[in-house]
Amino acid sequence: MNLSLFIAKRITFKSERNFSKLIVRIAILGITLGLAVMILAVGIVKGFKTEIREKIRGFAGDIRIAKLDLNKSYETSPFTMDPLTLKRISSYPDISYLQPFATKPGIIKTHDEVESVMMKGVDKTYHFDYFKHVLVAGRNIDFSDSIRSQKEMMISKFTADQLKLKIGDDFLMYFVQEPLRKRKFTIVGMFDLGFEEIDKVYVIGDMALIRRLNNWQHDQVGGYEIGIKNFDRLDAIADQVYDSLDLNLKSYSIKELFPVIFQWLSLLDVNTQVILTLMLAVAIINMISALLIMILERTNMIGILKAMGSSNWEVRKIFLYNASYLIGLGLLLGNILGLGIGFLQQNTHLLKLDQASYYISFVPIEFHFVDIFLLNVGTLFICIFVLLVPSLLITKISPIQAITFK
Repeated sequence: MNLSLFIAKRITFKSERNFSKLIVRIAILGITLGLAVMILAVGIVKGFKTEIREKIRGFAGDIRIAKLDLNKSYETSPFTMDPLTLKRISSYPDISYLQPFATKPGIIKTHDEVESVMMKGVDKTYHFDYFKHVLVAGRNIDFSDSIRSQKEMMISKFTADQLKLKIGDDFLMYFVQEPLRKRKFTIVGMFDLGFEEIDKVYVIGDMALIRRLNNWQHDQVGGYEIGIKNFDRLDAIADQVYDSLDLNLKSYSIKELFPVIFQWLSLLDVNTQVILTLMLAVAIINMISALLIMILERTNMIGILKAMGSSNWEVRKIFLYNASYLIGLGLLLGNILGLGIGFLQQNTHLLKLDQASYYISFVPIEFHFVDIFLLNVGTLFICIFVLLVPSLLITKISPIQAITFK
């Protein structure tokens, strides 16, 4: 029979000392709140990074291919990619799609307002799946009719509000070139990415119109957008794509296209590390305090056990078992609290954010089993390991003095 475990159970479940009970409850509460905050902090940061990243990926792809030249303007330079190169890149197992695009600056004019924009031209192969999540009104461009599609346009809610336009309205767009050309478009869709850098700049139309305006060949494009299956392998896949290109072409990832946003997202990891460290420190301090008080309250018992022949380690194990139970209870309650609040937020979006500042209108949360498991195991082992030090106080207690201690 494990005597240390038996005594620890008696202390844990049948203690009648009110003061130590209060301290123990405070320690459990500290672990509960600490773990709940750590779970929520990791979940919010993961969710936030995923939401922002997916918004950018949905609009701009993961990797872009463009012509290698000195063009620094907003209008893409035309090129024709070798069909064999195109087929080889498309066949890579890590690539989910490859779609052509082109851009051309223009000015939208209504009766009362004027707005400069960038037309992003796409074709029927464009990956419109993402727009199901950001389309707030209307539909995507219908490429079944090649004539009508060149007269349809999707604009952002931001631009529509600025120009006081709605679905079904017509407007004139002047394209910046020599001579200046204008075209009439009908708004068929309205999207809201939440990124002012994109919403206030881009409109989406048919790439065939850009080809006509620029007198391009039917197979010339302004660039290609590539979507990959695993974003964690972005850098490796980007290098693979770059090595496959002809000498007149270049490629770059969305991390290079939106460096400020991705640097900002990487800084969130630092915030998470600070929160985890602080919460873990609070839990450890609470448990050390509780353990010391329990040891002092049980000084007589410690002296009796030593006098009866128990070793220092056997007595220390009693309090470490007791502390492990308290830590385990705190972890259980912390999981219930943290995951409960997280799942509530996932399903209700109760906590809101200012989209203009945070690029998203609600607090996103994303849980991963591995993260939750590591937080629990890490907290448990770190707390127990740290408690080995204050438990050394038991080795300093003399049996004779402890028995006579009042």
